[in-house]
Amino acid sequence: MTTSIGRDTQSAIYRNGAIGRAPLVPAAWPALEEMARREMSREAWAYVAGSAGTERTADSNLEAFDRRRIVPRMLRDVSTRDLSINLFGKHYSSPVIAAPVGVLELVHKDADLGIARAASALGIPYVASNQASIRMEDVFAATPGSPHWFQLYWSSSDELVESLVSRAENSGAEAIVITLDTHTLGWRPRDLDAAYLPFAHGMGIAQYTSDPVFQRLVADRVAAAPPRAKAPITSASVRTLVDMTRSYPGRFGANLRSPLPRAAVETFLEVFSKSSLTWENLAFVRSRTTLPILLKGIQHPDDAELALAYGADGIIVSNHGGRQLDGAIASLDALPAIVRRVAGRAPVLFDSGIRSGSDVLIALALGAAAVLIGRPWIYGLVIAGAAGAEAVLRNIIAEFDLALALSGNTSVSELATTTIWRKDTHG
Repeated sequence: MTTSIGRDTQSAIYRNGAIGRAPLVPAAWPALEEMARREMSREAWAYVAGSAGTERTADSNLEAFDRRRIVPRMLRDVSTRDLSINLFGKHYSSPVIAAPVGVLELVHKDADLGIARAASALGIPYVASNQASIRMEDVFAATPGSPHWFQLYWSSSDELVESLVSRAENSGAEAIVITLDTHTLGWRPRDLDAAYLPFAHGMGIAQYTSDPVFQRLVADRVAAAPPRAKAPITSASVRTLVDMTRSYPGRFGANLRSPLPRAAVETFLEVFSKSSLTWENLAFVRSRTTLPILLKGIQHPDDAELALAYGADGIIVSNHGGRQLDGAIASLDALPAIVRRVAGRAPVLFDSGIRSGSDVLIALALGAAAVLIGRPWIYGLVIAGAAGAEAVLRNIIAEFDLALALSGNTSVSELATTTIWRKDTHG
């Protein structure tokens, strides 16, 4: 599919400027981040912008891009360009995918519906988070005909895992993304300093509270629970109770008198993750879905090899945007060796650190089949809901289109021959 999204997006912004209409969101990353920060609560900013430990991994993701430079070629006919890619038998309009992000109710009332509508407007896949604020069935139904994927956090209850995967497939998901690097939460000082975990307030667990297996686990917990001692009443405890009550399905008044909201939070915190997971466990999901399975969080070539050996259809090189392991290798630094090891046997996707269209080009030139983007569209969602998320993603795709042309290329496939200069190896 030929494109002029770069030129068209630029032209629309300049035409609107001529009649006094400012862009919906800033095009420059620092301005976008700062505008979003001003709109967010302290807790929301800590959760979204924060990373693990000293945040060296998050910094290294950006520094890895900064060390690389595109070497453009001249006097090539780039007047017609095609951004489209094919993945798992599906055709997508660009190599950009909206990454899974949880607890979106923290940043905007539209939450998951906002990013789903933004991705739908652009014709790109949206990976629905396992930690969504709105259940997948409602989100997918609101954007019919659009490409949806589903991200799975492997619960300690295999029955719940099976139920979530089945619901995703029945709802029309085109792929399952299993996130491997969050079997326990990383050490996140910004959240710890705020003493705030949104899940403890009942946020980001809509996929669970809407699931029949989880509902049974909650009911069993309530039935088996001894009488609860009265806790001290503080402003914080009242706020937490209100948050849990509001987030739980049903009427607020009825929920306020019910033990279910609190029991749901306690059950979630108990079953969220499974640190005993091994490669052999992947056969469980592989045998329960016909959808392509991608493993997200791969950083080592040997793990990429194991992923293929144990039935993965694709790999996502990711360090969770720096949110899990402080001091981990930058995803971009990990990418080339994994691409070499996989050697075309499966698509290798990239996640962590994309902030611009040129970043997209660099990752693709280093071998990625597609890229996942998270924080940028979150900031757009904060600023202007679905329209803001769409504007941010459109800007990145538009810049990628122009970068493709300016580097002397006309398609994603041509980027395999593009020279990427690396500062620390060239002096």
